[in-house]
Amino acid sequence: MLPYEIIRNKRDGNTLSEKDIREFIEGYVAGEIPDYQMSAFLMAVYFRGMDERETLALTKSYIESGEQFNFREIGIPTSDKHSTGGVGDKVSLVLAPMVAACGVAVPMISGRGLGHTGGTLDKLESIPNFNINLSTEDCIRNLKKVGFFIAAQTKNLVPADKKIYALRDVTATVESIPLIVASIMSKKLAEGSGSLVLDVKFGNGAFMKDLRSAKVLARAMVDVGNLFGVPTAALLTDMNQPLGQYVGNALEVRESILYLRGDVVPDDLHKITLALGSIMLVLSKAAKNLKEGAKMLDEALKNGAALKKFEEFIAAQGGNPDVVENLDLLPTAPVKAEICADKNGWVEKFNTFGIGMLGVEIGAGRSKVDDKIDHSVGFRFLKKRGDKVHKGEVIAEIFAKNEDDAELSSAKLKEMIKISEKPVRRSKLLHKVIFRDVRDFSFDSETL
Repeated sequence: MLPYEIIRNKRDGNTLSEKDIREFIEGYVAGEIPDYQMSAFLMAVYFRGMDERETLALTKSYIESGEQFNFREIGIPTSDKHSTGGVGDKVSLVLAPMVAACGVAVPMISGRGLGHTGGTLDKLESIPNFNINLSTEDCIRNLKKVGFFIAAQTKNLVPADKKIYALRDVTATVESIPLIVASIMSKKLAEGSGSLVLDVKFGNGAFMKDLRSAKVLARAMVDVGNLFGVPTAALLTDMNQPLGQYVGNALEVRESILYLRGDVVPDDLHKITLALGSIMLVLSKAAKNLKEGAKMLDEALKNGAALKKFEEFIAAQGGNPDVVENLDLLPTAPVKAEICADKNGWVEKFNTFGIGMLGVEIGAGRSKVDDKIDHSVGFRFLKKRGDKVHKGEVIAEIFAKNEDDAELSSAKLKEMIKISEKPVRRSKLLHKVIFRDVRDFSFDSETL
């Protein structure tokens, strides 16, 4: 079928065959189909959508455009986790060593910050000499030796997505569920992991702004993962406030180490880590149920096994493992400012998106691809939604590179934290688990 006919078929709402989709993607990657025809195809998908079989075919076409990992030879179960992005989301940094300490290897291909959301790779690069660029051989070696790795996408992994995403970004077709699913799932499924758990966030600091939209995206990704043959589940989590206390690259690494050391255990970070990790252990058959999985993870945290894995991980990827004991080795911002409550009351609301963008403004993220990041800057939030505060009490801190940035961001940040004179109900962090065709695989926050 000619490219024109494929575009017309999708424009008219018809279902495309796997062969048509594969040949269209192959033609575009090979340079045989021009940008203007791919743009028309993307817009047709945006308006007409795709059913689960078409979405699976699109995802497979992305995967088959490049190399694929195969970690079955290491002889132990593997599982990975993906987050749709949030503010203060450092879960990968603590989850991977905890799951690895429980006997399940974690091959994790991660990305950089995007817009208001932080990137795991940017956080790790605040560790002196840490290397995110691993070869396939490095990945396999580290998976066998340490139990996990966190690395950048290689240039040969899903090249179709790289090329098509750049076009989506300039053709107003980013917000399409089938295109989002193919983009995310192709990279994760190409990793060759034995199972996958998705942290699909919703709220004012997430890509999906409400629970209903998050459910639609989660269901579509879970369907594709399971149809591909990889046991896949999704957990819906709230992103209406920053996760943990710290936001910013070195600051989030600091918090992750403090958490793994058992020095500071933020309740929300702990809950979401246990929830996601227990699902990974169940999918990998390392735990019989979520409760047993959570107990295994908690023990790995308390007995120091997870911290030891994190130290080994840093050393294996060229970083300085002494940072685990000496947090002063991490970059430190020269200026610190405090935000105080201007009245008695309860924390009602955070402008989480605004907080993320303010972080970009002071250097913690990028507004352009080639922007240089200042790993030392960021924020600390000492209160959560529903917490009581007193006038004059410190509710947040700013870590900035100079006095001007500290002063400017102080005024803006104060406006992003709303205090109510009446008591406010705390946010529910963890919501429904979605897992294809398994009715008894449910999640209750009281389980953990």
